[in-house]
Amino acid sequence: MITQAHQGTNSPAITRLSVTAARLFDVPAHGYAHLLGLAPEHLHDDLYRTPAATGIRIAELTTVRVPWTELALLLAQQSGVGTLGVWDYLITSAPTPLEGIRDAATYLAVVADPGTDTLRITEDGEQIVLTHVNEADQSYEPACAIRAFALGLYQRRLSAAARRRLVPLRVTLAARTPRRHDALIELYASANIEFEAPSSSLTFLASDLTGPTPHAQPGLSNVLRRHADQTLAAAIPLHNWLDLFRTALTSVHDETVPTLPAVARRMSVSPRTLQRRLDEHDTTWSNEIEAARRDHITRLLHGTDLSIDAIAARSGYADARALRRAVQRWYGTTPAVLRRTGRTDPAGGTGEPADVPAGGPAVPPPLPTAEHPYLDGRSARHRGGSGEQRGA
Repeated sequence: MITQAHQGTNSPAITRLSVTAARLFDVPAHGYAHLLGLAPEHLHDDLYRTPAATGIRIAELTTVRVPWTELALLLAQQSGVGTLGVWDYLITSAPTPLEGIRDAATYLAVVADPGTDTLRITEDGEQIVLTHVNEADQSYEPACAIRAFALGLYQRRLSAAARRRLVPLRVTLAARTPRRHDALIELYASANIEFEAPSSSLTFLASDLTGPTPHAQPGLSNVLRRHADQTLAAAIPLHNWLDLFRTALTSVHDETVPTLPAVARRMSVSPRTLQRRLDEHDTTWSNEIEAARRDHITRLLHGTDLSIDAIAARSGYADARALRRAVQRWYGTTPAVLRRTGRTDPAGGTGEPADVPAGGPAVPPPLPTAEHPYLDGRSARHRGGSGEQRGA
């Protein structure tokens, strides 16, 4: 279930690897600690997808200090089986390594940015070629490191599946020839590496990838594919500052009735700065709190047996009457009907709240700003306000 919202983001597991490499190479943290997606509640929660630009910026800072070949090797060394979650096990638990890498190609978006990276598999007689496609310039060292790491990662997972070291017949890299490439020889266990190639690829003997995986379990691949689908469906992509604000607002809302100072503290900014940033993104605190309460109330109605009075109290409404008026305005029905039917469209509509367009709100791509040319952006998403809430 790959959507446009997934583009421009990747798994926080990939970002964690980038941060680990930066620390091991002594890259000063002040150069990247402020980047979007690096707050602990996002970086260490696999529900979120961090901006791909964050990882790219960390790689830029790292390749200033060390050759890209060494960064690729270290990233691979730090990525043991399980580091990338279900994606790893799609490869290592399949009936054959070839079937596993096919699943990995199908679900590459679980870990990588589907807008920039793909994995292609070509069978050519007695050989199988794995091609990692990333069209960044060959002279761009962070991209060179990422492409070389990706190939090394595929090789390691296939070796784990086969339970023996698989050595490629040939390695090609879409990267300028480095001064030294000892690190890549160590990474691939082969000196047969071609640089400045049209694409980055590994070529294996077909027999290496088609033999049975020693520890495969019947039916497990189907379970893992479903889990990968669920991972993509449940993911929360973080594209810009407004995404981060909304996740902070939701987390506060799950604990107590949110207030602007409480959310500002969660985001480590002053209330005045928070209000200014909301204004820059063409929204307001009251608009956002209204939308958060709507989502919160809908979850409580559908997922709990709490009374209407209890839900009103938990959501910051003065009483059940105020909550009923809000639900009527959002969905054109009552809380009781909404709970009983499990629908937000009793009139037979799209299933979306009244103030959200059919098909869901569009997630705009990040736009550069003077504050941060790589990562910040604006959202055109607006929400309707209300004067019935307290704490707003």
